Amino acid sequence: MTGKAVDLRPGPWRRRVLLGVWLGAAVVVCVRAGQIQGVQASAWRAIAESQHSADNEVVATRGAVLDRDGTPLAVSRERFRVSVAPNELIDVDEARRLLTETLGISAAKAAQVTSSERSWHVVPGRFPPTVREPLKGVRGIHIDRELQRYHPLGDLARGVLGAVIDDVGQGGIEQAFEDLLRGASGREVIARDNIGRPIPGERYLVDPPLTGGVVVLTLDMDMQEIARQALYEAISTTQARGGDVLVTDPQTGEILALVSIRDGQTASLSAINTPYEPGSTLKPLTVAGLLEHDLASLDDTVDVGDGTWTINRRRFTETHVTGRMSLADALRRSSNIGIAKAALPMSPGVQYENLRDFGLGAPTGIEIPGEVAGTLRRPDRWSSQSPQSLAIGYEVGVTPLQMVMAYGALANGGRLMRPRLVKEIRGSDGSIIERFEPEVIREVVSPRVTRQVARVLVGVVEDGTGTSAQLGTFQVAGKSGTSRLYTPGVGYEKGAYWSSFVSFFPADDPQLVVFVKLESPVGAYYGGAVAAPVTRATMEAALAARATHLDRGALLRSVRRTEPAARPVTHFASQPIDPPAPPSEYLLEVGGEAVDGTVLTAGVPVPDLQGVAARTAVRRLHALGLRVSRPLSGEIVGTEPSAGTRVLPGDTVRLMVRPRTDND
Repeated sequence: MTGKAVDLRPGPWRRRVLLGVWLGAAVVVCVRAGQIQGVQASAWRAIAESQHSADNEVVATRGAVLDRDGTPLAVSRERFRVSVAPNELIDVDEARRLLTETLGISAAKAAQVTSSERSWHVVPGRFPPTVREPLKGVRGIHIDRELQRYHPLGDLARGVLGAVIDDVGQGGIEQAFEDLLRGASGREVIARDNIGRPIPGERYLVDPPLTGGVVVLTLDMDMQEIARQALYEAISTTQARGGDVLVTDPQTGEILALVSIRDGQTASLSAINTPYEPGSTLKPLTVAGLLEHDLASLDDTVDVGDGTWTINRRRFTETHVTGRMSLADALRRSSNIGIAKAALPMSPGVQYENLRDFGLGAPTGIEIPGEVAGTLRRPDRWSSQSPQSLAIGYEVGVTPLQMVMAYGALANGGRLMRPRLVKEIRGSDGSIIERFEPEVIREVVSPRVTRQVARVLVGVVEDGTGTSAQLGTFQVAGKSGTSRLYTPGVGYEKGAYWSSFVSFFPADDPQLVVFVKLESPVGAYYGGAVAAPVTRATMEAALAARATHLDRGALLRSVRRTEPAARPVTHFASQPIDPPAPPSEYLLEVGGEAVDGTVLTAGVPVPDLQGVAARTAVRRLHALGLRVSRPLSGEIVGTEPSAGTRVLPGDTVRLMVRPRTDND
């Protein structure tokens, strides 16, 4: 029996379903392909590119900070970190040779960093840009660029400059001008291999970085070095905890030197952020207020009795003055009773406004962060004893910067100037973006009053408490101050004092105001004994160093008219004559010329400084009127020109220094 044949082919409906499935799948694939290649093309392209390349930020070179003469104080220098991946090296021996010759490392160190014990080695140290070319493109050797902040003059102005931490300015000029100095970052593309490792030499700069701008300060580095050296020596001699020195131009408000030292470090800025009670250095401000408001004259007399006076349950005691004296003598002899009694006609409102007008109790507006306002309470918060305390410099907290600006007003005819630390800012191309001009905050007192007060302050230096600040050639106006050291929350510290001296010179046409303050000197602590000599040393060295901001012609007109001792005159026919500078027993100038009857001699021999500490050597050379190339700290091994060579004051002597080692 034959069976009927079975048709195994799918039925029409099954064929249609299968065809529909395949067509649907094809449509999905096409739609997805179109989506990927069209709609999502850019996104997938970016993912693909990221697997084979990487975008890196290129940090911009930070702008420089310069002193008033263009001397670099803070610059960014390019350095390179070198790393080795031993497993990537093709020729180990060649790599070791390159590392030894290019980086200057030992053969043992080169062998260590190219050994395969570890997958990655970082060569110790940072290297100059010269290493880039020899090592670039060598497989297994990786070079990473870094920018380091470098201070060519060390810590000479570190407190003013601040620091750069993690590429961000912290404190001082670095913080205040962060937006200008940091510049604008760029972008580079780095090619990577199939497992994501950078391919050596395959870096492409897409957007170049823009270098930061430049900040030019008013600081004079010669004056800064002079001030720091004088302060270091004073702290060492008196065993003080620290101190401050400021030097300003009273006519413009420019800060020429700003030095604060605490615990041997210059990174602090106590000159702007640590208030103190000024004591007797405030008395000239009180007297100026009395004269300005016609409440007294310098010839008015005040009776200090037997040296004791009690008012509002407060007892004043003095041992060095008794009887009646003029207001001028009370200031010259720094009589607490005399000044406090003379200030009685001042109402609290007038007394407060007088001190406020001199800038006390308010920020000065200096361009760097961290300044404090100090303390000057309003009259409604005074006690019955406050008027007498304020008259002699107590119950008020001031910063050294406030005091030096207040004395600047006494020196320039009564104008309180805004302190200027920044001279100008420039673009990365050197173009001037902004130049800062002198700014008068207010007229405090009249020129007539400042002339009267200045004459008394000359008497303080000539025959009062500040004789240690005398200069043989110029009249100096100044005032000493000694006040008990007060610590907030603790009170007055027994046996500890602030010793200060503020002065300006020449007294008849002031060009410099010098502020000096020492914290808790040991032994002698009166301002006239320990701070005034620092003032004198600073002014002497400023004259000797020929500071560029000094007007030599004006100084000549301020020279004391005294008969000079005869000095031999030496003529050098082939030696050009420099412009005359102020004659002084401390400063012998050039050319054998006689200026205003004072005979000047030519040339000074370079002293033998071998074995002398660098700071001491700088001090000696400045005293001879010579400029000094800035050395590293260490011991002097010689000079250029050599010892005994005659040079002209104002010439530069280079110190050859043996740097100190860890074993010294």
